[in-house]
Amino acid sequence: MTAASTSFCALGAASFCALGAASFGALGTASFGALGTTAVVAVVDPARLGTARSAVERELAAVDAACSRFRDDSELARVNASAGRPVAVGPLLLEALRVAVGAAEATGGLVSPTLGRALRLAGYDRTFRLVAARDGFEVRFEPPSAAAVELDERRSTVRVPPGAELDLGATAKALAADRGARAAQSDAGCGVLVSLGGDIALAGDPPPGGWPVRIAGDCAAPLDEPGPTIALAGGGLATSGTAVRRWRAGDAELHHVVDPRSGRPADTPWRTVTVAAASCVDANVASTAAIVLGEDAPAWLEERRLPARLAAPDGTVVCVAGWPAEAA
Repeated sequence: MTAASTSFCALGAASFCALGAASFGALGTASFGALGTTAVVAVVDPARLGTARSAVERELAAVDAACSRFRDDSELARVNASAGRPVAVGPLLLEALRVAVGAAEATGGLVSPTLGRALRLAGYDRTFRLVAARDGFEVRFEPPSAAAVELDERRSTVRVPPGAELDLGATAKALAADRGARAAQSDAGCGVLVSLGGDIALAGDPPPGGWPVRIAGDCAAPLDEPGPTIALAGGGLATSGTAVRRWRAGDAELHHVVDPRSGRPADTPWRTVTVAAASCVDANVASTAAIVLGEDAPAWLEERRLPARLAAPDGTVVCVAGWPAEAA
């Protein structure tokens, strides 16, 4: 039995800076719905946009078929239905599980792949559009299973503890962005940015001045709208938050970032946490862990030298580890 480990890598100064970026108007961009969110593909060479988009769409379709918790025909659904028994899985789901197990190890369990049951009992049991439209759901909370997911790399099997259900929402979307960016850059032969709901992966050479990225509280906001803006030249960027994916269950209002220690939505002082790292996966894992950590998040991020922007509901912003300060 093997388990992957993950170590966070911060971006170097050449990969992360404040402002001074090129305009998106000079680049080729396309957006479309995917994985329950909005996908954006941007390329340095507009003539290669179609090729890049096709590569990203191919990767996203494969990730959805392997990792979706909301498709009865997905590989993940088959694994969850067989909890307690080893199940043979394909290489993509095996990679996604390896990443998820590594994320749990790297964060001391703050980001866990075994939150599927907790999310389902809280009402997040279908795509978010359907969850948000529903009311009257009877909520239940219980701590997730503490038992580990067992991966056998040689046999390509996974065993989920009895009573546990997998959810790869904290890592699979970021992995899809990383894979999509690499595939698009390989096929198109130019620099590529892929954004999935605001989680960003880069591949290839960036435009002069870097990729301009607006930091917003809503992932539906266009990348080039006015607002706090940074420039990225490599790696990935991810934002986790409690303000957008919220739903009502009777008198309770819930959000989708679950604290694995309690099985309940995380009680956190942060509305959003945005992290820059060497990959979208690293950034997403760190930003999710920071939401769960709450007040301890700035020190945790600083210790790992991960540039981050933490925003509170009252508009207070805390920047750590080299994230550019903002004017009041």
